[in-house]
Order: sequence, then structure tokens, then C-alpha cells
Amino acid sequence: MQGQANATYEAVPQVAEVVPKPKGSLKVQMDELWSFMDHKGNQQWVWLAIDAETREVIGCHIGNRSRASAKALWESLPAVYRQCAKVDTGFWEAYVTVIPSKRHEAVGKDSGLTSYIERLNNTLRQRGARLVRKTLSFSKKLENHIGAIWLFIHDYNHSLREKLAKQGHPLLIVLFRTG
Repeated sequence: MQGQANATYEAVPQVAEVVPKPKGSLKVQMDELWSFMDHKGNQQWVWLAIDAETREVIGCHIGNRSRASAKALWESLPAVYRQCAKVDTGFWEAYVTVIPSKRHEAVGKDSGLTSYIERLNNTLRQRGARLVRKTLSFSKKLENHIGAIWLFIHDYNHSLREKLAKQGHPLLIVLFRTG
């Protein structure tokens, strides 16, 4: 059973499937969330980016809380977002060194401009026992930790696309007509 779980987690694609967006006015929210693997001394930060309009997870990186991890998150975004999007983040200094200044704005939580990503962090903690701060459920293997987070992201985006399609979201109507 454990071998099957390991194989499942290792096979999960580590790229977000995103509805294609045209170049133009795009808004992104980014944040990082603390987690650990095996023991609390082995910190793993989950770096997330979402499209503020559709709420899709558009990028993710799991690593430490460094500039290199912020850069890996930035590079995980589809090209159209790196080229066009306005990005709202918290005040963590790593963002300033990675995101082009003309499109980046560091904001406080009270501004409401990162409320969707903060909600996603809460949802991720609620649905993933391994991300709760005081837990007996934790990953002993980094690949399983990463795989479980990516499984959540794929399921979350899939459910979100179905919901938006039922609501008649314009991006999804175009996608379903052409795809």
C-alpha cells in the first residue's frame, strides 16, 4: 500500500493546468504558507499564485523561504502572466527581488488585495491534514509532501473550472467551444 501511495505521489504532474488567457489585464495574488516534512525543524514553504479573477492556482513551488523559491514560483507561472499581470503580494522581501517592479505591489492583509490567496491557504490547510500546524499527519517523504499538494491543486483547479463553466464564465465558454 505504501509503495502504491509513493508511486501515485511521484507521478503527479508538477505544473498547474490553467485555462489559456489572452494578453491583457491580468491580476495575480501570491503568498507563501509554512509547512513541514517529517519534523517541524524541516520547514517546507508552499509558494502559491492564483489568478485573481478566476481563482485558478496558476503557479506553485515547494521549498524554503528564500529568493530562489520566490524566483521558482515566478517561473512556474504561465508566460502570459509573467508578461502582463499585475501581482499583489505580502511584504516578504523575496518578492521585490524577483517580480518586475512596474507590475508588483506589496500590500498588507488589511487591503483585501490578497484575500483570495489567503482563502486558498486556509482551504489548503483545512483539506490537507499534513499542512495543519499542530498535527499527527505529516509527510515523511518530500516527494509525498509535494505530490499531495499538487494533487490538491489539480483537483481544486478542475472543480473550479467546472463551477465557472456552469456559471457561464466567458473564458471557459470560449475554451469549451474551441477545445
